[in-house]
Amino acid sequence: MSAFKSDFLRIMSERGFIHQISDETGLDQLFAKETVSAYIGFDATAKSLHAGSLIQIMMLHWLQKTGHRPIALMGGGTTMIGDPSFKDEARKLLTPQDIEDNLVGIRRNFGSYLKFGSDAGDAVMINNADWLMQINYVNFLRDVGRHFSVNRMLAFDSVKLRLDREQSLSFLEFNYMILQAYDFVELYKRLGCRLQMGGSDQWGNIVNGIDLGHRMEGVQLFAMTTPLLTTSSGAKMGKSASGAVWLDPDMLSPYEFWQYWRNTEDADVGRFLKLYTTLPLDEVARLEKLGGSEINEAKKILATEITAMLHGREAAETASETARKTFEEGALADTLPSVDVAKADLEAGIGILSLFVTAGLAGSNGEARRHVQGGAVRLNDQPVTDDRSVVTLQDLGAEGVVKLSLGRKKHVLVRPI
Repeated sequence: MSAFKSDFLRIMSERGFIHQISDETGLDQLFAKETVSAYIGFDATAKSLHAGSLIQIMMLHWLQKTGHRPIALMGGGTTMIGDPSFKDEARKLLTPQDIEDNLVGIRRNFGSYLKFGSDAGDAVMINNADWLMQINYVNFLRDVGRHFSVNRMLAFDSVKLRLDREQSLSFLEFNYMILQAYDFVELYKRLGCRLQMGGSDQWGNIVNGIDLGHRMEGVQLFAMTTPLLTTSSGAKMGKSASGAVWLDPDMLSPYEFWQYWRNTEDADVGRFLKLYTTLPLDEVARLEKLGGSEINEAKKILATEITAMLHGREAAETASETARKTFEEGALADTLPSVDVAKADLEAGIGILSLFVTAGLAGSNGEARRHVQGGAVRLNDQPVTDDRSVVTLQDLGAEGVVKLSLGRKKHVLVRPI
């Protein structure tokens, strides 16, 4: 569809969110004439979402900003099974307590993006365990299961991937798509939800829900998916060399979060400004045109805007200033990530390799050794060339800390306690 009439779909199209819509004209008309309730599901497989989920969260943000009602569906029930979509093997099953602990953390991730409450336009957070854990199995097979064709389910790419590789697909996982489809119907009945959104890998699951809604309730439901994002070099969003880019500040500091986006590849800056910030498109276009060293200013704006949306403007500006002092002035910033070590251990001496592992700058002594051999390791801004070096209290700077650096952009302060 060349031009959408509704504000939400027009913004989604202009900013690059749309991969596929089940009925573009019908959905556009629905958005143009009434307040639409739409949902995205999030499984509770960790204590926080990571940056790979931001595109979905931003869709819910824009949905509310254009006058509609976002629903964040917490997968307390479906996480008990695990989504097999495009996975090479079965996920480890979590205990109910693990899932509940994860949900507590994930709920905090949404606070900066959505306004929750009881007013008409307020966002809703709901847990599918509320209905899935109450299901009577025989009744569910009779009332819901009869609407699903196993032949068709076997044809889904997400299932074929596992079967073609002769990898086991358990009956437990096979039921996931039925439960997800049922979620859509349940949300329609409870909240009048007409649209499910998600990544393009969820298309088959969402279409199942549309079909089930038609068969059980005689209603037209809609699907909209986003492209599966990678960086221009092919890396998955939400992952860095040192691990997941968590949204929870207790799992990844605002500075480290800012730095992840500051390291965006040149070719991705414009695309990410559209998807992950609310900057006007004319400002995005101006920043996209910057070249040479000027592109770094656009990257700083990108990092600051994304960090401000998640952690607040003050935390974003502090992270930006920390980076400026660290990289441009060579100063030691108190807001750099830090790790505590026993003063007695420093007094006895800690090997540089072991200290790098403790600081989270390397996953093993072997990895740390390779960094030393590659010339990437610095201690108090001085290169380390001997992997047998020992760090002691004598290495404490005037500020009473040791500064470890990996390359130019990763720094950790070691504080004796």
